[in-house]
Amino acid sequence: MLEEWTVATLKALLSTMRDVAPILALLVFFQVIVLRRPIPDLKRVVLGGIYVVLGLTLFLVGLDEALFPLGRIMAKQLSNPAFVYGTDAAYQGWWQYYWVFLFAAAIGFSTTVAEPALIAVSLKANEASGGELSIWGLRIAVAIGVGLSVALGAFRIVTGTPLWIYMIVGYLVVIVQTSMAPRSIIALAYDSGGVTTSTVTVPLVTALGLGLASTVPGRSALIDGFGLIALASLFPMITVMGFAQISQWRASRQSSADEAADLEQPPESPEP
Repeated sequence: MLEEWTVATLKALLSTMRDVAPILALLVFFQVIVLRRPIPDLKRVVLGGIYVVLGLTLFLVGLDEALFPLGRIMAKQLSNPAFVYGTDAAYQGWWQYYWVFLFAAAIGFSTTVAEPALIAVSLKANEASGGELSIWGLRIAVAIGVGLSVALGAFRIVTGTPLWIYMIVGYLVVIVQTSMAPRSIIALAYDSGGVTTSTVTVPLVTALGLGLASTVPGRSALIDGFGLIALASLFPMITVMGFAQISQWRASRQSSADEAADLEQPPESPEP
């Protein structure tokens, strides 16, 4: 067991170094050749690079050895006809898959909260906005969107509804929201849809879709099993802009209430 873990760790280390090397070479090229400047604080940069490689390696090994197998097992067990149909042992309707929908929403929410790319974007958004954008507020808004999208995607697989219907309706909602949302949040909302499809979310959500499509009668894993990630990229844009619109509406109501309260106050009587 220890030997297998060691081999897996070494493979992940080599793979991570291979993936990081082009990025490092590009940065060094522009810094030294194009900008013609020495790398500032070289020792700190080298040490940070080592930490990045080791951290990514351990992160990927942990996901591959623990989280991914658990997600695949859960998806397979929850979509097993014996569990879904119970004693009836026959498909009656989409409502029989309520545990699958609940699990899909929970796994979409939890994996998004733990998504490193989203954490990085939330930190930068908080920094750029001077603290006005809450780190956890953005993470929760995006996670809610992904949770809803994965649950809706599971519903789509069970019912056999074409994916394009959900995508067209979703992007129509995004277009309407874009015309109404605060301008300061639009770019961040669009970026939030991209950061969700990263290391943690994609494998687990894909495993759920493929496992569900392979067990639902009349579904194809190839045709029906994919598409959850497309929805997971769409819904965070809706929830982030919705969060900003609700916050703007509440602030507007509070401002109107304060103005009304000031008008209702009687004028101060002059001092004798």
